[in-house]
Amino acid sequence: MRIYSKISEYFELIKFEHTIFALPFAFSGMLLAKPDGWPDLTIFLWVLLAMVGGRTAAMALNRIIDAKIDQKNPRTSNRAIPSGRIRRTSALLLALASFGLMIFATWQLPLICKQLLPLAIIILVIYSYTKRFTHLSHFVLGGALGAGAAGGWLAVSGEITLPVVLWGMAIVFWVAGFDVIYALRDIDFDRENNLYSIPARLGAYKSLVLSQLFHFFTVILLIILGVIIGTGLYYWLGVLITSLLLIYEHSLLKGNDLSRLNMAFFNVNGYISIGMFCFILLDKWL
Repeated sequence: MRIYSKISEYFELIKFEHTIFALPFAFSGMLLAKPDGWPDLTIFLWVLLAMVGGRTAAMALNRIIDAKIDQKNPRTSNRAIPSGRIRRTSALLLALASFGLMIFATWQLPLICKQLLPLAIIILVIYSYTKRFTHLSHFVLGGALGAGAAGGWLAVSGEITLPVVLWGMAIVFWVAGFDVIYALRDIDFDRENNLYSIPARLGAYKSLVLSQLFHFFTVILLIILGVIIGTGLYYWLGVLITSLLLIYEHSLLKGNDLSRLNMAFFNVNGYISIGMFCFILLDKWL
């Protein structure tokens, strides 16, 4: 039971359940990148390991870097490092080992992935610092997940093209939009502690409007991508359902009523990520 408890602590440290936001879009990118067949299963394996390694490293570093801030915030004071359940040294070793896994897995992929690896690591490392000096930290997080989605595409295609850029940017705006929603929970704490976020700068109502705009851009980019690469019916059905889910997500939130924020943030965006992957898979299969 003690080993199980410790494993659960580490899963909580890296928010393992949030992997649902990243992996399906990386796999979707792999499917879109090969319109005339299926990606090699070994590529799926290396992309999976690179994504797991990169995300685990980034989350462990985030918890280390933000430990003092988390300790001051009533919402996060019970996290593993502030509460003393996991030592910073242990979290750092986890981060280093995970970066090692990411580097090893990426080295098995095409040259373009190796060339972009340093940039990907820089984005993963600096994200946790951005809330200290820019209100655009949401886009840095979006860049991290967008890079993962684009990385899945590049692992198959081996070259940067307009479609892969559109795909990555669609994910950037999607993540930035829902991260603005997530940041609403700490709007007062961020202001009191001179931390930067769009909600701390603009307030709840304007932030929700901006989040809606970001998600509008997501849908537009997905439409442009579908037109350019000539996707089938199921892709368009996925875009339609994604649009409806985003509308539903924003209908759950009002400037003065954030009681359903967790449902809007986690549930709906999880459905979007998995749903788009399933429809893109159907589009290729059928």
